[in-house]
Amino acid sequence: MTIFQFPQDFRWGTATASYQIEGAAQEGGRGVSIWDTFARTPGKVFNGDNGDVACDSYHRYEEDIELMKKLGINTYRFSIAWPRIIPDGDGEINREGLDFYHRFVDKLLEAGIEPFCTLYHWDLPQTLEDIGGWGNRRTVDAFVKYAEVIFKEFSGKINFWLTFNEPWCIAFLSNLLGIHAPGNKDLQTSINVAHGLLVAHGKAVQSFRRLGTTGQIGIAPNVCWAEPYSKSPEDRAACDRAIALNTDWFLDPIYKGSYPQFMVDWFEKAGATVPIQEGDMEIISQPIDLLGINYYTMGINRFNPEAGALQSEEVDMGLIKTDIGWPVESRGLYEFMHYLQKYGNVDVYITENGACINDDLENGKINDDRRIAYYEQHLAQIHRIINDGINLKGYMAWSLMDNFEWAEGYRMRFGLVHVDYRSLVRTPKESFYWYQNVIKNNWLETRI
Repeated sequence: MTIFQFPQDFRWGTATASYQIEGAAQEGGRGVSIWDTFARTPGKVFNGDNGDVACDSYHRYEEDIELMKKLGINTYRFSIAWPRIIPDGDGEINREGLDFYHRFVDKLLEAGIEPFCTLYHWDLPQTLEDIGGWGNRRTVDAFVKYAEVIFKEFSGKINFWLTFNEPWCIAFLSNLLGIHAPGNKDLQTSINVAHGLLVAHGKAVQSFRRLGTTGQIGIAPNVCWAEPYSKSPEDRAACDRAIALNTDWFLDPIYKGSYPQFMVDWFEKAGATVPIQEGDMEIISQPIDLLGINYYTMGINRFNPEAGALQSEEVDMGLIKTDIGWPVESRGLYEFMHYLQKYGNVDVYITENGACINDDLENGKINDDRRIAYYEQHLAQIHRIINDGINLKGYMAWSLMDNFEWAEGYRMRFGLVHVDYRSLVRTPKESFYWYQNVIKNNWLETRI
């Protein structure tokens, strides 16, 4: 048994996203998002599920904040639904939507919980997708308008800001692989989207500075770690591409002012180019204050010319997997955080990390020991990372509660709190009480 003590100012939290938990899709003046449309497209979401009700947190947020207080967190990461604020994406501001988030943030602050706000967690107003989405500069400008509304409204209340959650998912999962909304399957479109959202990020950071908004701002990429199946240069290069598409493709422009050239060359061979306009890279490379890192798994990869645009294939090495099929390997987080140091020792928060474990209620309890084991492994690596002198400032477990898991609908559960989707009753799992104890003590006591 080992005890890992965390720094006194370490932030402990959980994370959620608006479309996944709020529900009330046709209430409060909210407009239609691309996920409302996608979920209603036959075959796109498991079982035809959608976020119309989700966890009904729009109506039950006070109950949810009571759960947060019971858990003991001092930080809560949430996202604001753009369609609640500007229903058509670029028109009139919906005061009712702003008032909802004011009530929510005020309740968090009353509870002693620091709001950690994501401006965009995938719910693009459908009207903007109809004109080309992130590939159209009108969407970029509309996002900046939306961001400025939020900055002006919540400056002084919110001190931690993220522009975008998981840009790889927005660009490539959604527009190359077609698994998430809007469901495109085109390499050039995905490159256009990636560049557009980076320009939007940079312009939002400029507005944040110009308006004198309180706090710190950054972005939250989802990252992976990949190690080569063999010592062949082809397998090594396949891993480099897999890592870069999640990380370097978005962070090089922000920190270095240019895209990674080996990836630019790779995409050009496939017939896709980055639509850079004059001044774009200067806008994108605005200094940021922090990084959010979303980490779940790592892979052993090898070169396969038939394996999609990257020709990088993950090999099943027989590792334990979560119920969504992702291998459990916390070492990848440690390796990635050292890889990240090439951008400097920036302030980092783990803004998502968690396990899909579909254990259900038995005799009024959910004994999710596999989730506890996952968290234990990753928190041990986080202590190791901090001990190496890396500025890792906080940890936000994904997720506070079971919720709408995008294309998987409601069949995949990541929550510390179980949600009965018929009654909407919340039941803390054993992992909730385990994490509660970690937070209370500010140390991890491993069971090994």
